[in-house]
Amino acid sequence: MSNPITEQPSKYDNLEKMDVLELLSNINAEDQTVPLAIEKALPQIRDFVTAVVPKMELGGRLFYIGAGTSGRLGVLDASECPPTFGVSDDHIIGLIAGGDVALRKAVENAEDDVNQAWKDLEEFKISEKDVLLGIAASGSTPYVVGGIEDAKKNGVLTGGITCNKNSLLSREADFPMELIVGPEFVTGSTRMKAGTAQKLVLNMISTSIMIQLGKVKGNKMVDMQLSNKKLVERGTKMIMDELNIDADLARLLLKKYKSVRKTIDLYKDRLNTNELN
Repeated sequence: MSNPITEQPSKYDNLEKMDVLELLSNINAEDQTVPLAIEKALPQIRDFVTAVVPKMELGGRLFYIGAGTSGRLGVLDASECPPTFGVSDDHIIGLIAGGDVALRKAVENAEDDVNQAWKDLEEFKISEKDVLLGIAASGSTPYVVGGIEDAKKNGVLTGGITCNKNSLLSREADFPMELIVGPEFVTGSTRMKAGTAQKLVLNMISTSIMIQLGKVKGNKMVDMQLSNKKLVERGTKMIMDELNIDADLARLLLKKYKSVRKTIDLYKDRLNTNELN
C-alpha cells in the first residue's frame, strides 16, 4: 500500500499559525466526520458481533491485540467490561505490543515483531473456542497482522479494525471492519480521528456482545460491580424503580444480596410465592 489514507497529508496547513479557537474548531470539525465513517462500516461490525456471540455463549473468550494507541484502546475496553457488566476479567482480554509497560511508555520496536502476538496469546492458552480481534489504524502493524495470521492457522476466528482500505489486516481477518476517517488533522497522528473511531467501535462491539449475552436488563447495568459509593447508589435507584420500593428497603436488600440482578429476581420471586400462597 503505497500511500495509505492514514498517512496522507492533512487538509489543513500552517497549523502553528492558527489561534487556539481556530485549532479547536478545525479539530472538532474533523472529529464530527468520525461517526459518519463508522456508519458506513455498520454491516461489517454487525457481522463480527454476530459471529462472536455464539462463541462466547459456549465459553469462548474475545481477545484484542494492538500496538501503541490501538493497543491501549483495546486494553481499556477490555478492562471496563468486568465492572460494567459483572463478567470475569478473562471474558475479554486486551494485549498490547510490548506488554503492560507499553500502556504508559512507548516500547521501542515492540510492534515490529511478527511472531510476538501469538507468543503472548499462547500464555492465555488461546484456542479455536476463542475469537481474536486485531486493531491497527494502518492495517499493517506486524505484531497485529502476524497475530491474526497465526490465529487463523490455529483455527481461531478473527476480526480486524483498521482505518485504511484493503490493508493487510483486512485481507487476513475473517471479519474486516474498515473505518475510513481520512487524513488526520496533524498528518499521520492516528491517535486522533483513527483512535476516536477505534474507541467508538470497541464500545459498540463489547456493549452489543454483553447485551446479547444477557448482561443488561431493559437499559440497566444490573450485573455491574458495586465497587464504590456512586455505583451502590445507582444500584439502589435501579432497584427502587424496578420494584417500586423506597430507598431504605432497596439499600437494605442490595446490601444483603450484593447484586442488583439478584436483588430484583429474589424479591420478585418472593412476591410471586406470597401471591400464590
